[in-house]
Amino acid sequence: MRDLISFKDFDWLLIVIAVILAIIGAVEIHSATANTPLAVEYKRQIEWIILGVVAALVISQFDYHLLLEQTPWLYVLTILALGAVLVIAPRIGGTRRWFHVAGMTFQVSELAKLIIIMVVAAFLAGRSASETVTWSQLLGIGVLVGLPAALVAFEPDLGTALTFVPIAAAGAFLAGVRWRQVFLIFLLGIALLPLGWHFMRPYQRQRLLTFVHPSESTQSSGYQLEQTKIAVGSGGLWGQGLGHGTQSNLGFLPVSHADAIFAAFAEEQGFAGVVLALALYLILLLRLLDCAQVAPDRAGAFLLAGFASVLFFQIAVNVGMMIGLIPMTGIPLPLMSQGGSSILAVFLGLGLAMSVRKQRFVN
Repeated sequence: MRDLISFKDFDWLLIVIAVILAIIGAVEIHSATANTPLAVEYKRQIEWIILGVVAALVISQFDYHLLLEQTPWLYVLTILALGAVLVIAPRIGGTRRWFHVAGMTFQVSELAKLIIIMVVAAFLAGRSASETVTWSQLLGIGVLVGLPAALVAFEPDLGTALTFVPIAAAGAFLAGVRWRQVFLIFLLGIALLPLGWHFMRPYQRQRLLTFVHPSESTQSSGYQLEQTKIAVGSGGLWGQGLGHGTQSNLGFLPVSHADAIFAAFAEEQGFAGVVLALALYLILLLRLLDCAQVAPDRAGAFLLAGFASVLFFQIAVNVGMMIGLIPMTGIPLPLMSQGGSSILAVFLGLGLAMSVRKQRFVN
C-alpha cells in the first residue's frame, strides 16, 4: 500500500481558484435572491463550500488507486441509488431527483457522475498506451456510462444525463478510438435521433423548437432564452453593479441563482467580470490537465481527463445557453450555480485530482 502524503505537497492553486469561483457564485446568489423567499440560499451555499473544501482535503490524502479498486461496488451502489430515486424520492416540480437527508436535499446524479468517471478510468486503466480501443471496449464504455445516464434521464433530468456523454467521449478518445469508429458512432447517433425525440417530454421538445424559432415563442418556452440574452447584453463593459441587475433582481430572469447565474453575473459585473470568471475557469481546467499529464499511470490520467471534460462541457453548455448558442436545458454552472450536491461533487473531484498529483513522485 502506498503511503499517504502530507499536506506539504497540497495543490493550493487548484483549491484556491475553485474557492474563488465558489465565493463569486455565493455573492451572486445573495444578490439575485436578496428580496425573495430564497434570501438564505447563499448561506447554505457557503456551508456546502466549506464542506466541499474539507472533503477535498480528506480525499486528497487517500491513494486514488484504493478508491479505483472499489469501483465495482461503487458502480452497483450508484445504479441502486439512481433506481431508488425514481421510486422513493419525493416528486418536486414534476421530477424525482433529490433525497432529503437531515433536513438537506441531495442530488444523487451529481455524485454519480464522479463515480462513473472513476469506473471508466478503472475499466480502461489496464490497457497499453499503444493499443487502439476495440469495439467490445467501446461497447463496455457505452454500457457503463449509458445505464446511469438513462436512469437520470428518466427522473426526468435530460441536462444532467447529457453530462455523462463527455465521460464516455474522453475515455474513448484517450483509449485510442479510431476515426472510422468515431464516424460509425456518429452515424448511429444520427439514426437514433427519431427514437430520442419520441422519448422526450413535451417541454423538452418545445425547448428545441424554441431554439430553432426563438421569435415565435418569446411569451412561453422562449421567455427564459430571451431574458438571459437581455441580461447578458445589458451588462455592457463594466456591468450594472452588484444588486442592481434589473433582469435578475426584478424577477424577469428565471432561476437567476441556479442555472441562469451566468446571465445574472454578466448583467451585474459586465464583460470585464465575465472575462475574469472565464479566465479562472480556464486556469482551473489547465491545472487539471497538467495534473493529468504528470499522473503516475494511465488510471490517474483517465480519471482527471474525464473530470476535466465534464467540467468543460458544463461550462461551455451553460454559457452557450445564456447567449442563445445552445438550446436551454438544466445544466448548472460548476461552482457558481446554487446547489450543494454539485458543489460537493466538484470539490470531491478536485480532491481526487490532488491525490493523483501527489502520487507523481511515488514509485
